[in-house]
Amino acid sequence: MKKQYAVIGLGRFGGSMCKALADQGMEVLAIDIDEDRVNEFSNVVTHAVIADSTDEGVLKSLGIRNFQHVVVAIGDNLQSSILTTLILKEMGVEKITVKAQNDYHEKVLRKIGADKIIHPERDMGIRIAHQIVSNNVLDYLELSDEHSIVELVATKKMNNKSLIELDIRAKYGCNVVAVKRGKDIYVSPQADQSIHQGDVLIVIGGDKDINRLEKQMANEE
Repeated sequence: MKKQYAVIGLGRFGGSMCKALADQGMEVLAIDIDEDRVNEFSNVVTHAVIADSTDEGVLKSLGIRNFQHVVVAIGDNLQSSILTTLILKEMGVEKITVKAQNDYHEKVLRKIGADKIIHPERDMGIRIAHQIVSNNVLDYLELSDEHSIVELVATKKMNNKSLIELDIRAKYGCNVVAVKRGKDIYVSPQADQSIHQGDVLIVIGGDKDINRLEKQMANEE
């Protein structure tokens, strides 16, 4: 059976979530209080409904409790976001992901039991900042407050050197967990794995260590 998702709030973030889930063939219920937004997605998702998500009776009538995952993407009304999350939690929804506007909003969401909290603007800002600092950074993802995973493009100085010769772990305290070369990917590469210029190194480590590695690679551009 296909997983069933509900997305509440069809702004830029919620709308892009709907499209991405629908593109992956998932069943999606899109909910917003704005009729124009709902109409915009009526041909994109499985069902699109005009509804007030702060009304428990309305959510019950939509059978929201039967959805495996509900995304609360209400961006412009903190009170509605918090109240909607609280109702979903009390109804026993299996997994709730909520878009947070700020740190205060996140604190409240954590207290009422949101399973996953995301800061799309902040997170995207961090990722783009890393890409701006170095042309070698393709992507950047925070794993925790102090650890991240990053995709780095191998520089000319790395060409035809093995991982043991590069000694990234000893020099920077980071681990290369995979190497991508074109369509091929080498997971948990051996120490004698050779690196070619243009390979993508998937590196995991502490933020300070990754920053040092990024700076060194930026200097090698």
